[in-house]
Amino acid sequence: MSLPLPTRPPIAPPLNMTTPPALEPTHDQIPTLYIIIVYAVVIFAFWNIPGVRVLINPLKLLTIGWHELCHIVMAILTGGTVTKVSIDPDLGGATYVEGGIPIVILSAGYIGSTLFGGVLVMSGFDTLVSKIMSFIIGLGLICPLVLVRDKLTILLTLCYEGLLVGFWFIDHAQALRWYCEFIGVMNVLYVIWDIADDKYFRKANDSDATQFSLLYPKIGAHIWAFIWILFELAVLAGFILLGISCFKKTKEEMYAEAAQFLPTK
Repeated sequence: MSLPLPTRPPIAPPLNMTTPPALEPTHDQIPTLYIIIVYAVVIFAFWNIPGVRVLINPLKLLTIGWHELCHIVMAILTGGTVTKVSIDPDLGGATYVEGGIPIVILSAGYIGSTLFGGVLVMSGFDTLVSKIMSFIIGLGLICPLVLVRDKLTILLTLCYEGLLVGFWFIDHAQALRWYCEFIGVMNVLYVIWDIADDKYFRKANDSDATQFSLLYPKIGAHIWAFIWILFELAVLAGFILLGISCFKKTKEEMYAEAAQFLPTK
C-alpha cells in the first residue's frame, strides 16, 4: 500500500515592498504643482495691471484684511493699543498701534499671511479639506464689506461668494480645490504684491518691508523684501511638500471622501 506524498503548500507571490516615496508627487498631484505656478503669474498680472486689478478687489481685501488682522492680534497680545485700521485694495492696509513690541507686531503681518496662504495651498491637494476651508474663505470675503462703500467692489464680492457656493455643486466640490489654491497663492506670496504696490503704484500706505527699514535703518527696504520673499518661498515649499506627503489619494478617492461631507448630490 502506497502512502500519499505530502503536498507542499502553495508558494505565496513575493510581497511588493516598494512604496512610492512620501515626497514624490503622484500622477493626480502633478497638475496641482503646475497650477500653483500659473496662479502666481496670473495674480502678479492682475494685481499690477491698471483697470484689470479692480476685478480682484474682493480677493485683495480678503488678503489685506487677514494681513492687518495678524498685526492687530499681535498688537493686543503684546500689550499695545490699536488706534486706527485702514484696509483699501488700492492704498493697501495699515494698522496704527501705540505701545506693544514693534518688531513682533510688524513681523506678524507677513508671517500670518504666509502661514494662512500655506494652509490654503496645502488644502488644494485634497477636496475634503478644501470644502472645510471654503467656510473660512466665505467669511473672509464678507467681513471687509463693513469698510467698503464702492458698489462695484460689493457686486464683485457677491460674485466671488456665488462662485464659492457654486463650486460646491460641481463634481462634489472638486473645483473648490482650485479656488483655495488661488486664495492661498495670493496670501502666501503677499510680500511680492505688497512691494509691487509700493514700486509701481506708490500706494499711500508703505509696505511692511519699508516699515522694517524705518525700524532698522541700517538695513535697506530691498534687503528686507528679499529676506521676506525667501521666507515665503521656503514656507510655500514646505506646505507643498506637506500636501504631497499627506494627501496621496486619487481623484476618485477624494471624490468618494468629499461626497460624505455635506453631500451636494
